[in-house]
Amino acid sequence: MNRTVLIAAVVLAAAAVATAIAGAADPQLDKVRKSVTDRIKGIPSESITPSVAPGLYQVQKGQEFGYVTSDGRYMIFGDMIDLKTGEEVTERLRGASRMNAIKQFGPAEVIEFPAKNQKHVVTVFTDIDCGYCRKLHKEMKEYNDAGITIRYLFYPRSGPNSPSFDQAKAVWCSGDRREALTQAKAGVHINASTKCPNPVAQQYAAGDEIGINATPTLVLPDGELVRGYVRAQPLLARLDQIEAGQAATR
Repeated sequence: MNRTVLIAAVVLAAAAVATAIAGAADPQLDKVRKSVTDRIKGIPSESITPSVAPGLYQVQKGQEFGYVTSDGRYMIFGDMIDLKTGEEVTERLRGASRMNAIKQFGPAEVIEFPAKNQKHVVTVFTDIDCGYCRKLHKEMKEYNDAGITIRYLFYPRSGPNSPSFDQAKAVWCSGDRREALTQAKAGVHINASTKCPNPVAQQYAAGDEIGINATPTLVLPDGELVRGYVRAQPLLARLDQIEAGQAATR
């Protein structure tokens, strides 16, 4: 990626809150916006917002962040960490961005394997032909027994117009999607039509947006990415840890 070109995807909620608390327009923000947009074309001014660090403003494109000094002169690339609390500020913002990207897919737009006694929901970007994706799927009972619902989104690594992409669409167009996916992950070719309305292209694009580059990739409830296969019990332990941390901050 060209790190000198940033195109903002969202105006971060935290920045909006910070501006509202200030109770007035921020003249420095206007100056920073003008400085950046004059020098880097294609950046909408509203994409440049206050950061949590006084004197720094942030610009976001997908999972990439830049920080600009209050005079609009210097831009810094990298992650911000709160040295007092240890919080990884930029990673928290990435997590929120990832959750926003996958929330566009409601129950009717995913293939879900629900736990009977659900404790946690994990979104998994999957590729039918991926070996570790198949291994994860073979252990679905273990995940469900642990109270983990698996919510699948398609990410055929070979990209559009490939056999894997077409098989993902065929699974979606099948009468029983869960059974068709299970069969496909067992190596069975699915012969269903690929012409029905389906979300495969949109899910693939969402994966690109949040930086998916391997399968399976798990998106945990706080937006954390876990690349690769994880057994049910270690995953449950991590999910319980996240839940406890979220409860402590409420």
